[in-house]
Amino acid sequence: MPEALDAALTEIRSLLLDPDHLVRAVAAGRRRGTQPRWQRAELRPVSVKAGHQLQVVTDDGSRPYTRNVPWGRSADEAVDALLAEPFGNWYVESTERVLQLRVTKRGDAQVHRAAPVAGPSTARPAAGAAPAHDRAAAHLIDPGDPLFEVIGGSAAKRRQVDAFLRALAATLAHDELPQPLRVVDLGCGNAYLTFAAYRYLSSQGIDVRLTGVDVRPDQRARNAELAERLGWSDRVEFVAGTILEADVDGADVVLALHACDTATDEALARAVGWGAPWVLAAPCCHHDIAAQLRGGSAPEPYQPLTRHGILRERFADVLTDAVRASLLRLHGYRVEVVEFVGSVHTPRNLLLRARRTGAPVTPQLRAEYDELVAQWGITPALARLLGPVPVT
Repeated sequence: MPEALDAALTEIRSLLLDPDHLVRAVAAGRRRGTQPRWQRAELRPVSVKAGHQLQVVTDDGSRPYTRNVPWGRSADEAVDALLAEPFGNWYVESTERVLQLRVTKRGDAQVHRAAPVAGPSTARPAAGAAPAHDRAAAHLIDPGDPLFEVIGGSAAKRRQVDAFLRALAATLAHDELPQPLRVVDLGCGNAYLTFAAYRYLSSQGIDVRLTGVDVRPDQRARNAELAERLGWSDRVEFVAGTILEADVDGADVVLALHACDTATDEALARAVGWGAPWVLAAPCCHHDIAAQLRGGSAPEPYQPLTRHGILRERFADVLTDAVRASLLRLHGYRVEVVEFVGSVHTPRNLLLRARRTGAPVTPQLRAEYDELVAQWGITPALARLLGPVPVT
């Protein structure tokens, strides 16, 4: 084993076996030419009826297996067994520091250390606390996480972010991720999602490089200052520019949360242009096709759908996102349209979740799309941005 990797694993071992300071740790991925026994392993201190123990959750891809081991010899053996597995990434969070280890294709160790982000809410349970299995289901990022003290955000905004992260986690769950994973948040605004996505993904042992794009230079400066305060400025950056023209080389994952009107189409077009493997977009207002419906004639017998303004606006929302999903399919993506959060939290709760498969365009898919836009006499913004559908 290379000396640098051995030293990094030794440091990780000391953090994992420190019950007074360990918060959580995740091992995932694999080194080149190897295959760990487990796809993922997570460790954390817990308080159960038997006392304070180390919880070890291992997942072989079919189901997770959880066991609690007492601190001391049993914990030492459990930790040593996991460290012997050829995981490609380790993320260890303690109350003193955060350590991330990535093993390169050459077997070299890339180690990143940062200031702790965990507060008392994530520390070891106090004596007499309820066992972990009796507590309410955890958020992907605890609402009391110090992250939110830095970036702000209302309780409603945090619920939306948590729901969006769950969709992101489900989207990436069964795929082997590139290292580093390049994530771009287009139209990031105050960057709630940007920071939360980095916090969550990095906590899963993923080597993340995240870029937030917003048209306002003052937002870029504000968000960059927050990244500096969080100790993430070497991994989280911000660019001022339009979605279509911002200076970004490409992305593996494209995010767009509530980009207004055709800004969502611009985000989708940029993602398709990059060939991004994963795209998650939660559209906001839909004005473009609504205006086209207002100025046109609905096909027989659907005039009642556009006769009344409120019905026309709501139908335009559905038609816009249906067309977006169809166009993504025509450009090689598998698409799901789902609700990512309850409508009580936001009426704009639809999510387009797409994964690039490169599947060929079938005549049926093409005919379905052509007939849809022809019948309604619309020219979707996304179609204008993408140009002709590829011929396969």
